[in-house]
Amino acid sequence: MIIIDGKQTAFDIKKEIKEEVDKIVSKGNRAPHLAAILVGHDGGSETYVAHKIKDCAEVGFKSTMIRYEDDVTEEELLAKVAELNADDELDGFIVQLPLPKHISEQKVIEAIDPKKDVDGFHPVNVGRMVIGLPAFVSATPDGIVELIRRYKIETSGKNCVIVGRSNIVGRPLSILMSQKSINATVTVAHSRTKDLEKVCAEADILIAALGSPEFIKGNMVKEGAVVIDVGTTRVESTETKSGFKLKGDVKYDEVAPKCSFITPVPGGVGPMTRVSLLKNTLLAAKKTIFK
Repeated sequence: MIIIDGKQTAFDIKKEIKEEVDKIVSKGNRAPHLAAILVGHDGGSETYVAHKIKDCAEVGFKSTMIRYEDDVTEEELLAKVAELNADDELDGFIVQLPLPKHISEQKVIEAIDPKKDVDGFHPVNVGRMVIGLPAFVSATPDGIVELIRRYKIETSGKNCVIVGRSNIVGRPLSILMSQKSINATVTVAHSRTKDLEKVCAEADILIAALGSPEFIKGNMVKEGAVVIDVGTTRVESTETKSGFKLKGDVKYDEVAPKCSFITPVPGGVGPMTRVSLLKNTLLAAKKTIFK
C-alpha cells in the first residue's frame, strides 16, 4: 500500500512554478498577481485564504486580500468583481465560498470574467472543460488528476466510482476522468444510488467526495483499489490544541490496508487544491487559455 503524499507533490509543483515565475520576472515582466475576496469570518475560509496568501509568497506571486463584513450587499460585492475584472494588473481572482445567504453565489460566479476565473467555476470554463478545450479547471478535480498522473496510477479502462455529485468536485471530476487522456469508465454515485456499498466495492478507483466523515468503510472497498479521499470535515477532538481535527470521507484505518494507493487526510488532496489555484493563476498571467 502506497500513501499518496499530496503535501510533497504540492511542494514539488510549487518549486516548478517558482522557477517559471523567476524566468518571467527576470525578463522585466511583473509577477503574476492573485486576489481573494473574503466575506465574513468563517473559520475555514479564513484559514484557506491565509494559506493561499502564503502560497503566493512562496512562489513569487503578488497577492491581494479584499475583506468585507458579512453584511456587505450583493451590489457592493458585484461592483468589486467588476472592478477586478477591469484591473489589467491583476491576472486572476477568487471569491471565497460560502457567501452569506443574502448573496447569490451563482450570480457572483457568473459576474467574474472567465479569463480571470482561476477557481474554474464560471460556466464558460466549465463548458470548455467538458468539450476538451483549454480552460481553467476547478482546483480540487485538477489536483486529483495531477496526483494520479504523478503517481503513474493506471487509469485506462479502469472502473472509477466517484461518490458525490457537486459542481465543484464530483461532476467536473467525472468529466476529467472519462477524457481520452485518462480513459477511465466513470460512475457518479450519490445518496440515492441503489446498493451503494456494492457499487463502491466494484471500483478500481474510488473517489470519496461527499463531505460525510468516515462514510466509506472497509467493506465498501475491494482489495487493491486506489482510494482518493476528498473529505475535510472539522470534528471536535480532545486530542488537539485547536479542539478539532480534520476527518476524511474514508475510515482510513479500515480502508488503507486493502488499498494499492490511498490519500490521507490531512496531507492528501488538500495541498493539491491550493497548488492548482497557483497553476491556474500562472496560466492566466501567461495568457495561454483564452487566446
